[in-house]
Amino acid sequence: MMYLFVLSLAAIFLPWLVNNNLYRSVSLISSILISFFAINILNLHFSSLWHNLSFNFAIDSLSAPLIILSTWLVPISLLASISSTNKYTPRSQRVFISTIFFILLALLLTFSALELSLFFIAFESTLLPTLVLITRWGAQKERFQAGVYFIFYTLAGSLPLLLAIILLYNTSDSLILPSIYLTTNLLSLSSFSLSIWWVFCFIAFVIKMPIYGFHLWLPKAHVEAPIAGSMILAAILLKLGGYGLIRTSLVFIFISASQISFPLITFCIWGTLVTSIMCIRQTDLKALIAYSSVGHMSMVAAGIFTLSPWGINGATTLMIAHGLISSSLFCLANLLYERNSTRTLAITRGFKLITPLLSLWWIITCVTNLGLPPTPNLIGELLIISSVISWNISSFIIITSATVFGAIYSLLIFQNTNNSTFPTFISNIQPINSSEHILMFLHIFPIIFIIINPSVLIIT
Repeated sequence: MMYLFVLSLAAIFLPWLVNNNLYRSVSLISSILISFFAINILNLHFSSLWHNLSFNFAIDSLSAPLIILSTWLVPISLLASISSTNKYTPRSQRVFISTIFFILLALLLTFSALELSLFFIAFESTLLPTLVLITRWGAQKERFQAGVYFIFYTLAGSLPLLLAIILLYNTSDSLILPSIYLTTNLLSLSSFSLSIWWVFCFIAFVIKMPIYGFHLWLPKAHVEAPIAGSMILAAILLKLGGYGLIRTSLVFIFISASQISFPLITFCIWGTLVTSIMCIRQTDLKALIAYSSVGHMSMVAAGIFTLSPWGINGATTLMIAHGLISSSLFCLANLLYERNSTRTLAITRGFKLITPLLSLWWIITCVTNLGLPPTPNLIGELLIISSVISWNISSFIIITSATVFGAIYSLLIFQNTNNSTFPTFISNIQPINSSEHILMFLHIFPIIFIIINPSVLIIT
């Protein structure tokens, strides 16, 4: 595990050590090497619960897929950003690359941290580089407002989380996760105290995911962020919230199962339905994809709050699948934006006539997003829906309606961008080049691997 940290740390400084002709290629090669080294950790958790154990770092079957997802998407985001960052100076491009690798290092530390104080520091260290990506390399002046929304929403949830971690240390005399799982000191406290404590702990994670009701920063951040920012934000940073919820829900499992689950699951499945309906009425392509992320993350949170093995495994599967598919949707939206300079769906239409092969990637991505068999999105949604219905059968109508509306807006994305009449006032559309097809293939290839072997995402 330590070699991933060393490689990521070296990749931050590497662009500054080579000349202007090589720093892009060197950074891309180093990110590919990190990805291949990270794949080696996939099979280790079949023989033991925790592996690569050190005093503060370890990987299990929950964190291993998220680490691989993080390292897999960094070279893809660098490849997708080449055309959009060409207009900047070499120094600015070096800062951009170093910022992405700093986010990768923070993500690796977060997903492998055994100690909660280290987890908190690494969790919060993703904020500033993400803020820099949005405000420095965003496309419009509204990026500053998006940055303010992003930083204040996420910081507002961080203080309660810090207080919860300090109280946990005072009660358990330890912040090492395996030892906290084994201790019974929390059971001596009153149910009211534990309820407030659990609310303090999970509020930072539901803002980070975010679920419906805590989501106002996300559409603004996605719309204004550069393509690499949108891809990393949707694919990886939102998963920090789900990862933190799963880790901490096991600490407060008794109080969460008895008192907190009912209002939280109800709120999450209603949020999934409402955001699915909101997606149908969106006019901005990136905003539509951002709201679909809110709906999917609300469903993930509902699965986690059921505290059942099916719900948590479904949440993990959906997080990984959504990370790949939402990143590919943002990548496709960026390919169209580079050609017609707008994200408005009324103008972004009819591309099937101009870029026919791109329609293949659109249909694959959209049907995967709606959960067509045998995609991992379907596996995750079925596990979550089954666990929610077994928790309370009256939730059947709400969560299945949300799934139906999710299918509708996924098909609307394909319909509006490909099948309508191409605008006559747009000309000189550039053809799709080979690197952009490689970009889309790298998003879809892990989905094919998960379809063949879905057990790699199951928490053992």
